[in-house]
Amino acid sequence: MSERPHLDPSITKLPKRAREAHKGHFGRVLVVGGSVGMVGAPALAANAALRGGAGLVKIACPDRSQQATAGLAPCATSEPLPSTGNGLISAAGVEQLETLAAEHDVLAIGPGMGVGSDLVEVLTGLLALPEKPKVIDADGLNNLANVNGWWQRARGPIVLTPHPGEMRRLIDGARLDCDLADRRGSATALSRTVGAIVVLKGAGTVVADGDRVFVNRTGNPGMATAGAGDVLTGLIAALIGQGMTPFDAAVLGVHIHGLAGDLASEELGQVSLVATDLIEFLPEAFALV
Repeated sequence: MSERPHLDPSITKLPKRAREAHKGHFGRVLVVGGSVGMVGAPALAANAALRGGAGLVKIACPDRSQQATAGLAPCATSEPLPSTGNGLISAAGVEQLETLAAEHDVLAIGPGMGVGSDLVEVLTGLLALPEKPKVIDADGLNNLANVNGWWQRARGPIVLTPHPGEMRRLIDGARLDCDLADRRGSATALSRTVGAIVVLKGAGTVVADGDRVFVNRTGNPGMATAGAGDVLTGLIAALIGQGMTPFDAAVLGVHIHGLAGDLASEELGQVSLVATDLIEFLPEAFALV
């Protein structure tokens, strides 16, 4: 990257922190996800939320993988949930999750979660929580795609962060006739149908709320790496937790996420870039905006 981009004047910035502030002022983020074999994904989201400014972050994950996940996110706390025989979050944990959600300001749902009937029940239970912002990614989206009319029972602000494959499943589940090549149009159509903010990831990530559309200009092909989406999920959740509207948080989040990738690629190259590098370069990205 020959010239570092400056913040687009249309993007809302985080307010400056008051000198007398404490961690409770900057949002409590609950990350719900993980499974046996996918212990890193919720940890990436949690670490990104902390680097994104969240005051407190807790990971709710299956009891069988809790210790491994907790070890990857030492600044976050964790909560073990009942697990199924194959190491996924069990539907028996829905009531426990609802109690945890009440103690947090925003939910980040889906990283490493897996897909199954128990998880559909978990997702629908969390979606019904009123006035609780939710950022849904990865298998959270794939579970939603299997629920007819899921948006009719959803409450509170929702941000969906699909990559093109997940976007296709969401569009098919909503029975929309969209051309995915028209990224702005398809994101807007899905947003209007389900009443959620849609962050369609990829080159020129699109953020749509049904009326407004933002196309991001930061980022590079080196960010096409496992875990990059988990980082974005945690980052957007952190910005919502600090008081930004979900749309503004999504716009600023994708911009900073891409900028961190650009800064990382300057130093490390695109070929060797991994998701943890994005987290490491978030402080420098925030400093530039």
